[in-house]
Amino acid sequence: MKQQVYKPASAFRLITVMLALLSITLVLLWRAVDLHVVNKAFLQNQGDARHLRELPLAAHRGMITDRHGEPLAISTPVDSVWVNPSEFVSARSQWSKLAEMLDLDVQQMVKSVAQRSTREFVYIKRHVEPALANRIMDLGIPGVSLQREYHRYYPMGEVAAHVVGFTDIDDQGQEGLELAFNQWLSGEAGSQRVMRDRLGRIVKHVELLKKPRPGKDLALSIDRRLQYLAYRELKRAVINNRAKSGSAVILDVKTGEVLAMVNQPAFNPNNRDNLQSQRMRNRAVTDVFEPGSTIKPFTVIAALQSDEYNADSMIDTSPGYYRVGRNTIRDIRNYGRINLTRIIQKSSNVGASKLALSMKAEQIWRVYSKLGFGMMTSSGFPGEASGVLNPAANWREIEQATMAFGYGMAITPLQLVRGYAAIANQGVIKPISFVRVNEPVKGTRVIDKDVARVMVRMLETVTNEGGTGTRASVPGYRVAGKTGTVKKVMSDGYTAEKYIAVFAGLAPASNPRIAMVVTVDEPSGEDYYGGQVAAPVFSRVMGGALRLFDIAPDNIGSGTLKFADLKGSTAGEHP
Repeated sequence: MKQQVYKPASAFRLITVMLALLSITLVLLWRAVDLHVVNKAFLQNQGDARHLRELPLAAHRGMITDRHGEPLAISTPVDSVWVNPSEFVSARSQWSKLAEMLDLDVQQMVKSVAQRSTREFVYIKRHVEPALANRIMDLGIPGVSLQREYHRYYPMGEVAAHVVGFTDIDDQGQEGLELAFNQWLSGEAGSQRVMRDRLGRIVKHVELLKKPRPGKDLALSIDRRLQYLAYRELKRAVINNRAKSGSAVILDVKTGEVLAMVNQPAFNPNNRDNLQSQRMRNRAVTDVFEPGSTIKPFTVIAALQSDEYNADSMIDTSPGYYRVGRNTIRDIRNYGRINLTRIIQKSSNVGASKLALSMKAEQIWRVYSKLGFGMMTSSGFPGEASGVLNPAANWREIEQATMAFGYGMAITPLQLVRGYAAIANQGVIKPISFVRVNEPVKGTRVIDKDVARVMVRMLETVTNEGGTGTRASVPGYRVAGKTGTVKKVMSDGYTAEKYIAVFAGLAPASNPRIAMVVTVDEPSGEDYYGGQVAAPVFSRVMGGALRLFDIAPDNIGSGTLKFADLKGSTAGEHP
């Protein structure tokens, strides 16, 4: 049998197949060269763009502490949940679960993302606790990511809220000292490059581009123990007297430091839902009022510095009222002929008015102005009011008379306490500071030294037997102060139904260290006088302050101050 040899049907067909395979091989080789050599940089960048992200690194805001280093405002780490809409849209089945965990309305969440669909970064919820944020990431929802931020927390809550203030959700100061020192407290954000997986989770920290710079800490002059005591006692007084509001300010007379500042009503900066603006005002700095009889010591100071009067100079207040033009100024009773000390002790409106009208208006205005009435204290507190003190040239006779007992001018509690601190500091006024002072503070003399010392002794008679402020006394200490009961101005003039109860004072009187002012607005109980409503607050808080600062008692076993102690004293003598 003859053997058969296989022959291809067509050599052309074989060549065609081989050429095709060769072409494909060459194309693949060229594509490999193109990808790995020619376009390597471009493709690498494209890959990085899909998986590498440059993320901000939040900077830690500086801590706010009291004068002893106790925290008043601290920042805690939290996470904010955000999405990339183009990736998030593919996870419709998990939207409701995500909304439920974040306590959000799913429709509102979807609408918010849809409105920003052209962006790559959309917040879903800010400031989520890290534990909850981790559970959300465990769901593996495409496009969902976290960003580390910081949340501000205030350990003292509403006790220090008016002074410290608060920040917004971006950790920027909005009120109080958080706003005043925002630049100091704020840090500088950094940035980093990270690698993400297809679900948006960070799988690798590639590079630190910029290191975050934390904010600086701030030590306030506030003593948190005294702050709490003042807050508690003021709140008790406002509630018990069914008052509209109240304020209390305490100063260190040697340094000008604000040791405590409280207001009622207050607010909790850790829970700002349904906040009302009237609760957020720091009334001690932003609200002005007519100081009433608490201004009388400064009228008497003007008289003593005129060299025409001394502590024993007599003023006839008979018959208990005094007509100035068509107006009548009254005392609660006829005190007859009394000296300047008794004008202060009994708070005689007639005596103060006659004294003021016996001087030039410029003499009184100069004392008021030097003490800072009618101008801001330059404390730097946001929203501070300047008050009202008209130029002496514009005073009419009745204005000069009423100005002597605190009507026709307007000041803040902070301005008033600074005035009393100047008396306490032998006539030297110090700049107001909300920040702890570590070095000696230079002051400005605004009252003659001997006049200031005489005035302290005069003010002591107010808190001793026979004075209007006996409820301000502190066992074991000599206290000097002045009561004030101010009629409020309504649309139709002064009313006899609404008052502001005020007490301003200092202690210990032998060597004053602390000055304090208490105001209670519109007490509606049976009591409304400053000596009945505000003085007891002063007594309890001042007593606590003297003990907290370890100030030795100066009145152990001694009797009350008598007028004989002042007999024969002059403006240039210390009784």
